[in-house]
Amino acid sequence: MLANLLASGMNDAQWVAYWVVVTICIIGIFAAAFIAIFLVLFQKSNSEGIQGITASSETFFGKNRGRSIEEKLKKWSWILLGVVGVLSVVVYIMQLIAP
Repeated sequence: MLANLLASGMNDAQWVAYWVVVTICIIGIFAAAFIAIFLVLFQKSNSEGIQGITASSETFFGKNRGRSIEEKLKKWSWILLGVVGVLSVVVYIMQLIAP
């Protein structure tokens, strides 16, 4: 594989830069996915079951939902999952460019 890349016109500096970028992206994917898993596990379930029919939702967190801890966890989960998606696309494009 190394011989094919070097024969196709990729010099040593480009080879090292390619592997550094791909390695950083893969580490970033694993870190963001790991943190996103824990953020999702800490979130409260959306379904309240039978309690959701009869109980009132006029609580502090119900009125100020945008500033609640649950809303922040949800926002950071989406951000981290977006990071995973973007870094995955970057790694895929880098693999298309390399050969």
